[in-house]
Amino acid sequence: MSALTLRPIRLPAEFNAIHRVINDSAQAYSGVIPADCWHEPYMSQSELEAEIADAVHFTVASRANELVAVMGVQDRDAVMLIRHAYVSTHARRSGIGSALLRHVCQLSDKPFLIGTWAAATWAIEFYCRHGFKVVSDSDKDELLGRYWRVPARQVKTSVVLADQRWSATAC
Repeated sequence: MSALTLRPIRLPAEFNAIHRVINDSAQAYSGVIPADCWHEPYMSQSELEAEIADAVHFTVASRANELVAVMGVQDRDAVMLIRHAYVSTHARRSGIGSALLRHVCQLSDKPFLIGTWAAATWAIEFYCRHGFKVVSDSDKDELLGRYWRVPARQVKTSVVLADQRWSATAC
């Protein structure tokens, strides 16, 4: 197996590749998240462009010159948000997501928060294995309102996880 390379995305050259990885990986949500929250494609090109314009910085993982995973982070005042985390279907369960998460979490000393669908139990379990903890429902609602821009329906059907740095700074 060839070595894994982690690095910032190269725009515009890799835009289409990360768009493909996101939508391939997001197929896992189909039939799992609320039907009224699912759409095809899961993320349109214009939505990805808007995320990049909103200062979501993407790091990619590639193996054998193939982009196989992407994670987007956003600096939001006192915290860093992991906004997007996707591993290509064929590359899952090979340690790539773990390596990418460790790499991204070393980019800042700020606490990291992750919002995900409550029904995406595999994602929640993944983050918990890496030291993140699900915050209370009241904290979730407050954090989603403060740091994210998501519809009320998504707030109701989501969870927020925080790393150990959050636990040390939380009131």
